[in-house]
Amino acid sequence: MNAKEVVELIEKEAVKLVDLRFMDFPGLWQHFTVPARQISEETFTDGLGFDGSSIRGWQAINESDMLVVPDPATAFIDPFFEERTLVVICNIQDPITRQDYGKDPRNIARKAEAYLESSGIGDTAYFGPESEFFIFDDVRFDQTAHAGFFYLDSAEGIWNSGRAEAPNLGYKIRHKEGYFPVPPMDSQQDIRSEMMLLLEEMGIETEAQHHEVATAGQAEIDIRFNPLLHVADQLLIYKYVIKNVARRHNKTVTFMPKPIFGDNGSGMHTHLSIWSGGKNLFFGEGYAGLSDTAMYAIGGLLAHAPSLLAFTNPTTNSYKRLVPGYEAPVNLAYSSRNRSAAIRIPMYSQSERAKRIEFRCPDSTCNPYLAFSAILMAAIDGIQNKIDPGEPLDKDIYDLPPEELAKVPTTPADLAAALSALEEDHEYLLKGDVFTADVIDTWIWYKREREVDALRLRPHPYEFMLYYDI
Repeated sequence: MNAKEVVELIEKEAVKLVDLRFMDFPGLWQHFTVPARQISEETFTDGLGFDGSSIRGWQAINESDMLVVPDPATAFIDPFFEERTLVVICNIQDPITRQDYGKDPRNIARKAEAYLESSGIGDTAYFGPESEFFIFDDVRFDQTAHAGFFYLDSAEGIWNSGRAEAPNLGYKIRHKEGYFPVPPMDSQQDIRSEMMLLLEEMGIETEAQHHEVATAGQAEIDIRFNPLLHVADQLLIYKYVIKNVARRHNKTVTFMPKPIFGDNGSGMHTHLSIWSGGKNLFFGEGYAGLSDTAMYAIGGLLAHAPSLLAFTNPTTNSYKRLVPGYEAPVNLAYSSRNRSAAIRIPMYSQSERAKRIEFRCPDSTCNPYLAFSAILMAAIDGIQNKIDPGEPLDKDIYDLPPEELAKVPTTPADLAAALSALEEDHEYLLKGDVFTADVIDTWIWYKREREVDALRLRPHPYEFMLYYDI
């Protein structure tokens, strides 16, 4: 849609309110709402003012005035609000210079797409995220100076097999056995279908929905691949729909990578291909049907993976998922079959259209604009510098002798290590002014001070189990 069509839609659909949405720096959707009468065609060029000083990682209090500039192509009717409301995703600009704001994540994604085209490598980067999440029935947590705890519950959690439920009907999913039995063992088919069909109604094409491996309501709904900016917008709508449909059913959703100890975590396997003039540049006659271009892209992703994970796996909890033994992609290698490798080449179809690489490390706590942009920049750097990815890791990693296993690099052990890697290796992100030094510095500062140090300084409940009696 263009601006004129959005204004016509407001009148046709009797829209009363317009909700303007944008992304903060760490990755949480923000919004404010105006009466529909305030929206005209000029709004889509002139923008609307707001205070940016309270947005995490953004402006200082003395330079707080900013503009949201709605993108008419993103407009949709909100399915949850009581009053008829149109939602529009916005870009952020400086009100004085009218320059796109450097820390607006959506602006970074737009620059990444522009850089790909200007590089001469290709004109479109397609991304297909597979976002996993948990649907819980109850969540409680707190942290004070003298106490700290979390408590999760799910009716299908294996820990409730002996609970008095008047009656308890059994069918609790055992650890690592949720992939994927039919109902009544799978108790959430209908709620996932409701999520899926609502996404379809909103124009987001889905490919499949199913229970995931873990107990206690782990789920996955896949959305169809699309160009970088478009699929990042869709992923925000996706998370919004998933959370609010769950809320309708008096349930709660988390995209935390590792909420449950001893079972599989939630990732966001991300599929990537680069195209030019309608031709898939990753299709070829090499290993697993890949081209040299695809192999170089893999080389770039593996070479920059330690720093790349600061954006694709940006929370302290992310690294509790990236541990051996839970189908986690901890090995910085590539393979056509091995799911413990960071990069897999899906073999379901050998057609040109379907050929892509799957980067398995990311999780859904990431800011998709930043994560997808960083993935693309690493792949471009690999192509430009013809980085050799080495030999594939097609062997069973658990059967490798220790001396051979020691040669396989692994993902960073924690967020602190990933941030240190980003500090040392970020030149590939600065190309084309896609990421700026200010963005990199602010990201590292924010994550270290607000998350790494905040967790490091607090006692952990398990420390009492280990050390209280010493």
